[in-house]
Amino acid sequence: MLKPDEIPEIPGSGGVNLNGEEKEAVSCNGFEALYLAALDSDVTLITGVPGYPVTSLMELFLKTDSISTKTDKVSTKADNASTISRDSTCEARWLTNEKVALEIALGASVSGRRALVLVKHVGMNLLSDPLITSVTHTTGAGLVIITGDDPGVKGSQNEQDSRWYGRIAEVAVFDPVDPDAAYRALRRAYELSEESRAPVILRVTAGLEKTEGKILRLPPASAPHPTFNRSIWKLRMVEKHQHFHSKTYPMLEAEAENTDLNEIREGRKKGQEAERIGIISSGFAASFVEDTLKKMDRLPEVSHLVLNLVNPLPLQKIENFLKNKRRVLIAEESEPFIEEQIRIAGNVCGKKTGHLPYGQITPEDISFALEHIEEETPSVSVDSVRAGDRKKDRASICDDCPYLPLYRFLRIPDVQIAGDMGCSVRSAPEPLAAVDVSFALGSAISVACGFEKKGIAVIGDFALAHSGILGLLNAANEGYEVLVLVLQNEVAAMTGGQKVPDLQKMVEAIVPDVSFFDLERDEEKKPGPGSELSDLILKKLALPGISVIFIKCRCIKY
Repeated sequence: MLKPDEIPEIPGSGGVNLNGEEKEAVSCNGFEALYLAALDSDVTLITGVPGYPVTSLMELFLKTDSISTKTDKVSTKADNASTISRDSTCEARWLTNEKVALEIALGASVSGRRALVLVKHVGMNLLSDPLITSVTHTTGAGLVIITGDDPGVKGSQNEQDSRWYGRIAEVAVFDPVDPDAAYRALRRAYELSEESRAPVILRVTAGLEKTEGKILRLPPASAPHPTFNRSIWKLRMVEKHQHFHSKTYPMLEAEAENTDLNEIREGRKKGQEAERIGIISSGFAASFVEDTLKKMDRLPEVSHLVLNLVNPLPLQKIENFLKNKRRVLIAEESEPFIEEQIRIAGNVCGKKTGHLPYGQITPEDISFALEHIEEETPSVSVDSVRAGDRKKDRASICDDCPYLPLYRFLRIPDVQIAGDMGCSVRSAPEPLAAVDVSFALGSAISVACGFEKKGIAVIGDFALAHSGILGLLNAANEGYEVLVLVLQNEVAAMTGGQKVPDLQKMVEAIVPDVSFFDLERDEEKKPGPGSELSDLILKKLALPGISVIFIKCRCIKY
């Protein structure tokens, strides 16, 4: 919880801000630190798409926006929260699609408004198109994308690592270890975005939200902020790219080498042992490293390079760190992003060498790696967790879900069924085994269009609004054979119950054959063999072309 606290002793701070007032020290978790950093950075537009783990961060901004668009006292928690004595003007909006969220933020940036985009890691896949182009196109006011990764796959369809988008798009990527680093990283990210005229990525995980610490709030930023400079249009596309590599990227590389966010925590013990072992880490994994070294009583003998800015990598700093080290462990989640770029040094170990598992790592993993660090290829025991063994609230349909009878009915022989990344994906494992495949949010309709015979697409109304509507448009235009079942519960049920736009009229304009079925209207109409809905499904399945059935029912949780 955010609590004003006593000002920590910081060399050179003098205990006052630029206005001659005392600096404000705050105790908070990592997400609250990001919230405060955004307010202090004069961010006026926040766009986001709900998804684990960034939903709770967006809710802080939504609470601020709902109190007032111009407020003097902002509460970040409903339960006995302290107030923040700073003016705040921000507009926060949930949107249905990540590409749209970034494009709106780009519009704000070029007009001189600082903007923030919140998405989960898979959302980076959708917004990558405007992201990559924006780098050589250039932007205006600071624009930061906070992406929530999910090491351990607690609420996602994959375990992808968002840091790679820094290399693909050639933008700066911060990966903060704790609340203090999170606050300072986001404050610097807005400055760096304006200096480079490009977006900046900041990666978070759920571990950062759970980490408590103290931050020292810096003097707030204020308008005016830069707008888009049209002089870039004097250059051709190839010239823009050359200009970026001759002017902009070297500036980012210098930032990585010189920032105090990338720090070496030297082992206190001198001598041969201190020179032999080192650790390089980034993000929340660095917290595990520090805790593990304390428990193993190895802090005095192990040097630790903590990277909060991971793209570009500070290669010179890393090279100097690797010198005189016999072995260096790379501790990171989820992929070997750092390790793959520096393992040519020969004394580096980590995921690629089998010292640490891919994906999420634990303090026990780090202990194991340190115990076996002198070995070239130790065997790490990584449990393969079956879907059926996962926690029930993550892997299966709710026991009281009104759509449960529908899923049971959908085990239709010789009919392939494409699910989506909403609740329907939970019906794939046994015992339901209702949907056969489920690739991405909004993908069900297009996937079903590729089946050899006419199949069924099961898609939620949020997934339809997110991107499924494009699949429906193409299916209708190209005359595909598919039956689309839209589960219309009017909320994004798996991400917090956010409202969903009503697309009924739009769908009717695209597809001639649209039916509506209200499960709540008559309890006896619940689907099952011989029921009204099951008969309707079988009837539409037998017809040529495309048909859509909206199946309306309220989610029990909301």
